[in-house]
Formats: sequence, structure tokens, C-alpha cells
Amino acid sequence: MGAAILLAACTATPDPAPPASGSASAPETPRTTPAPPSPVPAGTAPTAAATIAGNPQEVATRLEAPWSMVFRDGVPLVSERNSGRILELATDGSSRSIGTVEGVAARGEAGLLGLAVGSGGDLFVYSTAEGGNRVQRFPVTGTRGSLSLGQPLTLLDGIPAAGNHDGGRIAFGPDGMLYVTTGDAGRRDDAQDRNALAGKILRMTPEGTAPAGNPFPGSLVYSYGHRNPQGIAWADDGTMFATEFGQNTWDELNIITPGANYGWPTVEGIAERAGFVDPVQQWQPGSASPSGMAHAGGTLFIANLRGQVLRTVPVSAPSTSTEHFGQEFGRLRDATVAPDGQLWFVTNNTDGRGSPRQGDDRILAVPLARD
Repeated sequence: MGAAILLAACTATPDPAPPASGSASAPETPRTTPAPPSPVPAGTAPTAAATIAGNPQEVATRLEAPWSMVFRDGVPLVSERNSGRILELATDGSSRSIGTVEGVAARGEAGLLGLAVGSGGDLFVYSTAEGGNRVQRFPVTGTRGSLSLGQPLTLLDGIPAAGNHDGGRIAFGPDGMLYVTTGDAGRRDDAQDRNALAGKILRMTPEGTAPAGNPFPGSLVYSYGHRNPQGIAWADDGTMFATEFGQNTWDELNIITPGANYGWPTVEGIAERAGFVDPVQQWQPGSASPSGMAHAGGTLFIANLRGQVLRTVPVSAPSTSTEHFGQEFGRLRDATVAPDGQLWFVTNNTDGRGSPRQGDDRILAVPLARD
């Protein structure tokens, strides 16, 4: 597959240091009882934060259902949901496959999904196989223009999978741990069952084991009561945010605290129910469907599918937001900050739910201003 790419020279950003496969069995009570976050009142004026400061420019075109993008030693890598391929984007206007993840069973929202880069350069991959979703670790060899995917080590498998609500975002947190979002896979009650892997945010070491600091000792479960979380990011002070697809009423932006219950399927959106943590912001699904998310300079950048907008949320006022590029590029799946400081975001119009335009799918870059 060809790609038309224009990449600025990038400098490598150091990956988070690693700190590892375990089951999701949970004891009766968590180590700590987290206090729910206090949303900033609507209308509160945010402090100065990173803002979009120019027009998007194409960096890649003619991609096929791209889902996640990361940078490894300054080289951008992109997962294609249906083909199972991981692409390396080059500076000369081309792309090449560094390998195909074997056994990917693509159907509906399932397939090759999230990517994350470990501190040693290994590539961590979330994908759907016949037996369920899995998290695998791949060594990567070679240099820019000749990268190659090695043989995988499966860290976790058997995560419930489905053509809908399949989760799939993975990212290393500032603590060096790997965080994994899982959808309820249509098993609504599993979201409230701490012994089930569906409807959760998981936290593991790079070796796949449950870290000592997890809220339920011996368990990978970090938070639960989720329907379909697909974006995670951390503010400079370590606050963790997650986006979540609702059902018919509210999509959500949540602040994630260890051991907390986010309510699904008992509640959706802000419910003010004891025992559940409310989102700090909610949107009607038709204007949102928030997927991948990035943080830069005190601002969250959220890619939205049905809403077809890039939404910015100031960390200092998380109940407020601003929309950008409405309907201009179609469905947006992921966002990340490039090593040169620009924001990259990926369209998702060839996934079977969008209306492909000439050159779709594409990756675009926009400069950011930091006050």
C-alpha cells in the first residue's frame, strides 16, 4: 500500500522507564478507598494551556483503517485494524510494513488496535484473536527504514472480545506501568465483576504481572465499571484521564483513581450515585464518541468519531471543552504528540462506518502554541 507522507525531522523522546502476566482475580476489598474527583464547575476560566496554532497538514494518506500511532526513537509506527499490519512511516513519502501480527481476527471494532513503546524499544500490542483480546510484547530490530517485528511474547490473553465495545488502548503511564483499556464486549455485568477482565482499565508491569501498588492485591484491575474506554492520558501532575463511549445517553471523560467504580451498567454519565465516580465531562454520543487522547502543555486533545471533531479540554477546567475541525476530516480515531511538539491525529473513514474521501485514511499534523 502506498502512502504520501511529509514528515518533519523528529528527535527521539525517551520512553518511560519500565517497572510486569497475571490473572484478574480480586479480593473482596481494595487496599484504598479512592475519593471521587471534584469536577471544576462549568464556565471556570482555564489557565494558559497548549492551543492549536495553525492549519493541519497531511503527513500520510491512503492508510487502511488505522487505529493507533506511536513514535519509536522518533520513527512513527501505525497499526491497521483489519490488515493486522504495523506500518513504519518514512520521510521520503512512503510507508512500509515492519510485520503482520499473526492470528488477528478483525471483525467490527475488533482487530489490531493499540500500540505502546516500552523503555527498551519493544513494541507492546493489543489485538483480537479467535480466543479473545490479548496483549503481546514484540522486539523490534533494525533502524529507520528497515525496522522489523520479532516474535511475540504474550503477556495477557483471554480478554473478552466482540465486534462492539472491544476497548484496545494501551499506554505507559508516568510510573512506567502499562495501562490497558478493555470494553465490556457486550457482557454488561462483567464490568462490575472484579474477577472479570471486561469493562476495566488494567495496570501491569512490562512483564505482564500485577504490580504491588495495584488497588486489589494480585489483580491487574486498576478501575472498573467501564463500558468501552478507548483513550488514556496523564497530565503533568500525574492525574490520569480516560475517555469512554456511552450507550445512548452520555459519552464520558473520567479522572481515573485506583480501585474506583465508574458505574456501568448501573449508571451512565453524571448520576450522583453513592459508590460510583462521576465523569468530569459528558457529551451526547452523536457529537462525540471520544477515542484516542493525548496531553500536551496542560491540554487534553481528544479524537472523536461520530462527532468528527478534535476536542480540546484544559486540565485546569476539565468540565469545559472546545471543538476544532468540525466535519472537516471525518471520523477521528487517535491523537498523539510528535517528538517535534506537533499534534498528530488520525482519521478513521475507511473502517466501514465512515464516508471515505480522496486520500483517506490520513494522518495530519498541526502545530501547538504553548503559553
